[in-house]
Amino acid sequence: MHPLPYWRLAGYYFFYFAFIGAFSPYFGLYLQSLGFSAWDIGLLMSQMQLMRMFGPYLWGWLADRFGHRMAIIRLAGSIGLAGITAFFWLQQLPAMLVAMAVLAFFWSAALPLVETLTFDHLREERGRYSRIRLWGSIGFILAVMGTGALLDVAPPVGVLWVCSGILLGMALVTLVLPEAPSMAPARDALPIGEIMRRPQVRALMLACFAMSAAHGAFYVFFSIHLAGHAYSKTEVGALWSLGVVAEIVVFMFMARLVRRFSLRHILLASFAAAVLRFLLMGWGVESLLVMLFVQVLHGLTFGAYHASAIAAVNQWFAGRAQGRGQALYSSISFGAGGLLGALISGRTWDDWGAGWTFSLGSAFALAGFLLVWRWVRADPAVDGPVRAKTADPVP
Repeated sequence: MHPLPYWRLAGYYFFYFAFIGAFSPYFGLYLQSLGFSAWDIGLLMSQMQLMRMFGPYLWGWLADRFGHRMAIIRLAGSIGLAGITAFFWLQQLPAMLVAMAVLAFFWSAALPLVETLTFDHLREERGRYSRIRLWGSIGFILAVMGTGALLDVAPPVGVLWVCSGILLGMALVTLVLPEAPSMAPARDALPIGEIMRRPQVRALMLACFAMSAAHGAFYVFFSIHLAGHAYSKTEVGALWSLGVVAEIVVFMFMARLVRRFSLRHILLASFAAAVLRFLLMGWGVESLLVMLFVQVLHGLTFGAYHASAIAAVNQWFAGRAQGRGQALYSSISFGAGGLLGALISGRTWDDWGAGWTFSLGSAFALAGFLLVWRWVRADPAVDGPVRAKTADPVP
C-alpha cells in the first residue's frame, strides 16, 4: 500500500500558510513605516496577485506536460526565500517591485502543485485532506499571533526576519517531500477549452474572481485599518487568528455540510456572508464586538467558499487537466480578482476612506452571489461525486 507522508505534507502546509500569517497582516505596516503611500502599498502588495494570474497556470502546464513536479516545488521554495531576503537591502519602490514580483512568481507556483500532490498521495482517502490542510491554519495562527506580539516590542523590520525564517523552513521541507504517482483518471479528461465553455464553469470562475476582488482591501489594508483606530499589534493578530479559527471550525464540519447541502447552497451562503462582512468591516471598526463578528464570518467567506469552489474544480477538471484546472482557478480568482481588488483599494483608500472602500468590496461579493444564483445550478456531475467519493473536500 502506498504510504502517506502525513507529517511532511502537513509541514509544508504549516510553513506555507505561516508565511501568509506573517506577511499579509504586517508587511503593509512595514511598508507604511518606510513612508510609502496607500497607492504604493497597494501596488507592491498587488504583485502577489499579479503573479498568481499566470504563474500557477504556467507552472501547472509545465508539470502536466513534462512532469518534474517536485523539482518545480523545490525551486519555488528556494527562490521565494531569496526574494524575501532581498527586502533587507531594498527601500526604493522600483527595486522593491522587482523583488516582490520575483518572490510572488515563484511562491505562487507551489500551492496548486502541492494540492495535486496531496490528492495523489491520498488516492482514495481524500476525506483525510482536511486533517492535513488543518496544519496550514495552525501555522497561520501561530505566525499571526507571534508576529503581532513581536512587533509590539520590536521595530517593523522584524516582519522580514519572521518571513525569512518561515520560508527557510518551507524550503527545507520541500527537500523531504516525496513524489507520488499520478492517479489514473476515472474518465477521460476533456480539453480545457471545452470545460471552460460550460456556463456553470464560466459563472463560477467569474464569481470566484469577484470574491477575491471583494477581499482585496481586507488583505492589503485591514491591519492598517485596525491600527489607525488604536488597536494594538497583538489585537490585530488576535483578530486575524479568530478568522482562521472560524475557518478551522468550517473544515471540521465541512464533510457534514456537503452531505446535507449542495455546493451551490454553500456558495450562496458564503457570498451573502461576504456582502455583510465587508459592510461591517468598513463602517463598524470602532466596535470590538463588530470586528469579532466580522472575523467569525471568515469561516464562510473563505473557508466554506474555497472548500466548495475547489471541490467543484477538482471534479470538473479531471485527469491530466487537474493541475491546470486548479491553477486556472487560482489565477482567475486569487490572481486576477485579488489584483483588481488590491489596486482599486490602493487608489480609493485615501480618496474615499475605509468605509466606502470596503463597501466596494461588498458590491463585488454581491455580484458573485448573483452569478452563482443565476448560473451555477445543482450539478449531479459535481455534487454527486464530491459528496459520495471525497466526503470531505475542504482545502
